[in-house]
Amino acid sequence: MPKPIRIGRRRWMAAWTVLCVAGLVATAGLKSASAPDPQPERPVSAECRQFIAGVKTQLDKAEQEGGDGILAFSRGQVSTVDCTDELRNLFRGER
Repeated sequence: MPKPIRIGRRRWMAAWTVLCVAGLVATAGLKSASAPDPQPERPVSAECRQFIAGVKTQLDKAEQEGGDGILAFSRGQVSTVDCTDELRNLFRGER
């Protein structure tokens, strides 16, 4: 029966280190390659611009009055235009 090849501890550690580093580099490369492309900005409709301007006005007015930071508003009429993304951008400070 042939004797197994003996490899020193340092060589094993070096081999594992190389494999771990290669795995980390491959993972980082895959993550950066699979990042989604930024969505192109779609134009904001006039109705959404008007609605957001009203919301900004209400926020500014509430801030000037020194309220408790809670603002409630509702929309009187049902609209076919969805302004959800624009409102999220407003409250995140992106616009």
